[in-house]
Amino acid sequence: MSNLTDTTKLHPIRDSRSTAKGILEHVYRALQAKGYDPITQITGFILTGDPTYITSFNNARSMICRLERDEILEELVYFYLTEHFDK
Repeated sequence: MSNLTDTTKLHPIRDSRSTAKGILEHVYRALQAKGYDPITQITGFILTGDPTYITSFNNARSMICRLERDEILEELVYFYLTEHFDK
């Protein structure tokens, strides 16, 4: 039996949709499915912080709002640079 004065630490369940990369992929697909240009819409969101650039379809808006804009930008820069310069 555990001590009732100890604090239990819960560890979040990680899946690909909880990472910046996974969330961006999900949002990209949701925007495409609704007929939007994902690049334009995600760029608008990053520049302004206005969540209405992202569709609420398939929970995309609430998912992208879990991230800070600097996290999104960092993921995009990382992906671009590693794809173009690490080869």
